[in-house]
Amino acid sequence: MFDDHAQPLSGTSVVVTGGARGLGRAMTEALAHAGASVLVVDIDEEPIIDVMTEVSGTVVGHRADIADEDQVAEIVTRCMSTFGSIDMVINNAGIGMSAIRPGDRYANPVRFWELDEHWMQSFFEVHVMGPFYLSKAALEPMRAQGFGRIVTVTTSLSTMLAGGNSPYGMMKAASEALCAAMARDLEGTDITANILIPGGAANTRYVPEVEGRSRDDLVQPVVMGAPAVFLASRASDPVNARRIIAKLWDPGSSDEENLARASAPIGWPSTRPL
Repeated sequence: MFDDHAQPLSGTSVVVTGGARGLGRAMTEALAHAGASVLVVDIDEEPIIDVMTEVSGTVVGHRADIADEDQVAEIVTRCMSTFGSIDMVINNAGIGMSAIRPGDRYANPVRFWELDEHWMQSFFEVHVMGPFYLSKAALEPMRAQGFGRIVTVTTSLSTMLAGGNSPYGMMKAASEALCAAMARDLEGTDITANILIPGGAANTRYVPEVEGRSRDDLVQPVVMGAPAVFLASRASDPVNARRIIAKLWDPGSSDEENLARASAPIGWPSTRPL
């Protein structure tokens, strides 16, 4: 739980892509509650207005398509001009399989031979090129200020490797590999790159209703908040190239206990099933 009077992230500026809905909104709420100034990036205007109206704290909306490099450059410019710095970027925006086959993708999964160039390219641009564009664009001001955090939201290993889940799974795997490479390239600096995943199917619009399954049985987006706040803080200075499973993060435990329980080296650790 957060102390209502504590502002551990006061003076910290964060960009959250896909920050107006689902996992992104949960992180936006937690970061703003902890005192961070949050630039919420989404491709749709309505949820941006909702999050700016409903979330207390310093929350500014920005409509952009992260698959467009010029629009990504504008995100960084907006964050710098509004808050004076860009301390953290959370690469969270994505496209789910329901975009290809709404409603019945579990009963009638999408097979790889059914995909065309449009869907392969769209998922690649959002899940791989978007994080690449934003991380690269944010790097210059982060280097100048001597501090930075890059966090990419991917998915469970089982999702990456599952049949009937292309191109989502494969592009999330590529996104994680990209983050691993960034983390290695940034070693020895005060800029880190880490992965954050919910740890299972999350209660968001990307997961359709399934008869007989309660939404309460899904991973709730709120679990993303506490580890996102930790990663934005100076307490995470030594944490780089790690993969954190949000549902295993206990806000009542110490950082050391949480890192031991909920994190592993970035990539596909053989000791973790998620």
